[in-house]
Amino acid sequence: MWRSWLLIIAALIQPGALVGEQVAVRHMEGTLHGFLVLRSLDGNTLAAGDLIQSGDRDRLVSNLVFHFKDGSVDDETTIFSQRRNFRLLSDHHVQKGPSFPHPIDISIDASKNRVIVHSTDGGKDKVETDHLDLPPDLANGLVLTLLKNIRPDAAETKVSYLAFTPKPRLVTLLIKPEGEDRFWTAGARHRATPYDVKVELGGLTGVLAPLVGKQPKDIHVWILGGDAPAFVRMEGQLYQGGPLWRIELTNPVWQQSQHSGH
Repeated sequence: MWRSWLLIIAALIQPGALVGEQVAVRHMEGTLHGFLVLRSLDGNTLAAGDLIQSGDRDRLVSNLVFHFKDGSVDDETTIFSQRRNFRLLSDHHVQKGPSFPHPIDISIDASKNRVIVHSTDGGKDKVETDHLDLPPDLANGLVLTLLKNIRPDAAETKVSYLAFTPKPRLVTLLIKPEGEDRFWTAGARHRATPYDVKVELGGLTGVLAPLVGKQPKDIHVWILGGDAPAFVRMEGQLYQGGPLWRIELTNPVWQQSQHSGH
């Protein structure tokens, strides 16, 4: 889910990244409909978002979609299970429109170890299918869900991620908590844990990438803890070389009607 920012992996990434471990289910996911807003860091509203989720322990469907003012769309549907550990079953991610210089249409079928990439080459539609040995901790479409379930005392967590450069390649995400930040809702104070999500390139590539400007920028995500953890805010890129954008929860604005004041 907004989970697409991790497609920014640079073309220098090497295959064979270290595999992490599956994240245990500490808080069951369920039915929800959340309202989100995507803004530039200077506060301009770019897109309205919806996160809709339903299902049960064996098969949950999560759809995160952003509709941009310029007509662009970022739409990701993730299907996963949550029996003891979170496990990705499939992920379909589409980005198209003026806000995305390089449109994508990518499908991951983790149960069949199959990846399908739809693209356009010279005005003609092109479909490429790859069969890969996908690890059980694959985090595509699940990063925010996993962050809500990482133990608060965990110094760091590593999970696998399938990046596209443009060929699919496995990399490792290194997730670390960064202390505590405060925020307010209707005057009430809350505390959230900010997490840093870094792409580990590994090997010589990891050493050279910062020197040649190819190191992917870290993603920052804020999670409200407690008995019912919740996503609060994310800052990062939605595509390679793109600007830093911010995703947050948003409040409804009511239209005046004859029922107002009742």
